[in-house]
Amino acid sequence: MSLTDYFIRKPEFEIVPLEADDLPQAAAVHKLRFTSPWSDGELHSLLVQDTVFGFIARQSNASARPLTGGFVLSRVAAGEAEILTIGVDPRFSRLGLGWRLMRAALREARDRAAETVFLEVDETNVAAIDLYRKLGFANVGERRAYYQGVGGTRTAALVMRLDLG
Repeated sequence: MSLTDYFIRKPEFEIVPLEADDLPQAAAVHKLRFTSPWSDGELHSLLVQDTVFGFIARQSNASARPLTGGFVLSRVAAGEAEILTIGVDPRFSRLGLGWRLMRAALREARDRAAETVFLEVDETNVAAIDLYRKLGFANVGERRAYYQGVGGTRTAALVMRLDLG
């Protein structure tokens, strides 16, 4: 271990339930990932619903203010779950945080008696689509011109499904 490694530690993250106090950090991550980001108020209006839950990747080895690596927000109703949104801070991409957040959400959905999970993803988000496919999701539909990108371009949302049973 070099002297630099001693003073500059790579962040380690734990996946914990998302709480109202976490929403400003979650909104900041959402802003980094989406062209039409949700505010902490919008996230709060979802999180206070009985059917909605989420998880956050919080730095566990911080000596001061812990970093937020990402978050996921989901809901379960009538045996079906939906991934409402998920985002990982670009600084921490490729560390497995998306996988860990999704696994936590899928476990909680199963615990809440969901049999099926749905999500929508921008057709251009190749990394996310690859993650969802590795988790077992399959394409079941498409919403044409659903997302508005930079410069007014429109892209489709792929609708994906995972059976938990």
